[in-house]
Amino acid sequence: MSLAPFRADQVGSLLRPDYLKQAREQKQRGEITAAQLRAVEDRAIREAVKLQESAGLAAVTDGEFRRAFWHVDFLEGFDGIVWTHGDYAVKFKGEGGQTARTSSMLAVTGKVKRSKPIMVDHFAYLKSVTSRTPKFCIPSPTYLHMRGGRKVIDSTAYPDVAEFWRDIVQGYREEIADLAAAGCNYLQLDDVSFACLCDEHIRAQVAQDGESPAQLASLYADIINAIVAGRDSSLSVTMHTCRGNAQSMWMAEGGYDPVAEVIFGKIDVDGFFLEFDTERAGGFEPLRFVPRNKKIVLGLVSSKTPEMETKDDLKRRIDAAAKYVPLENLCLSPQCGFASSHHGNRVTEDIERRKLALCVEVASEVWGTAH
Repeated sequence: MSLAPFRADQVGSLLRPDYLKQAREQKQRGEITAAQLRAVEDRAIREAVKLQESAGLAAVTDGEFRRAFWHVDFLEGFDGIVWTHGDYAVKFKGEGGQTARTSSMLAVTGKVKRSKPIMVDHFAYLKSVTSRTPKFCIPSPTYLHMRGGRKVIDSTAYPDVAEFWRDIVQGYREEIADLAAAGCNYLQLDDVSFACLCDEHIRAQVAQDGESPAQLASLYADIINAIVAGRDSSLSVTMHTCRGNAQSMWMAEGGYDPVAEVIFGKIDVDGFFLEFDTERAGGFEPLRFVPRNKKIVLGLVSSKTPEMETKDDLKRRIDAAAKYVPLENLCLSPQCGFASSHHGNRVTEDIERRKLALCVEVASEVWGTAH
């Protein structure tokens, strides 16, 4: 079994410090150059690495500090994919009853091609500033398609959608090969689509968009498998799926039952990061479909709320999950990142640090190690 994911792990994104947010705004207004912004990002990433290392994590990320959104910045790096700044029909919801939409829609307007490396330099900088395992997170391309289906892919560029999938898979394979060549041995694909397909309202919207929710789950599994096929044995690949994470709000709810057999039985990754921090995620029963050669990272610690979980409660829930997956195949993490967009969730950096450290402490007590 691959070393990663680790007993105590994390999803990836971290709260942006205020000085970094200010620098991004200055760059947008033309008050500083791209090089000056990059220097600020470098500083913030170094500090984020120290925070993660001090929490005891074996794998550290760059916090996605060079991105505005977890998926937009990467996917825009391909020729033919553009950010429309539009909204999807499904709203984000908060604990207090508030709702919001995010302007993170993407569209395919031409032939998709990776004409240059997209974020290989991001990974190279992260690797240069840590002695721990540098973990790099990229979005799966399926979420682009799920939010609109055929309507977000230009029919002139792609009369046959299968050709679009071939092109984007090729682009991903090229990027992953370059990341591996740069020294990446821990890659995470962020794929919100599967968890969204567990929500009856989103399934209805997907059907309204002209797609079959049941067929999409199988198709998306095939796409992920094609992306990671033939990877070197030194590269561990995990997949993260959650129900939306924007300024402490969520988009979907419902247990993993509708997609569990497809996700766990078909997708060829080393481990799955799964959201289990609230009742919205359902119970652990769908984990009965997990093969014995896969790790499950239980997202039991909330990145959305400031309340600290207790060690006893986390241990009880790990024990409950162990009824379906052997304890030695389980790990612990927050359910999602702390800042899927530059806005960040409604928690403080101190809470962020304490929650990451809590994962390490509980993992050490349950498994005897956080690594």
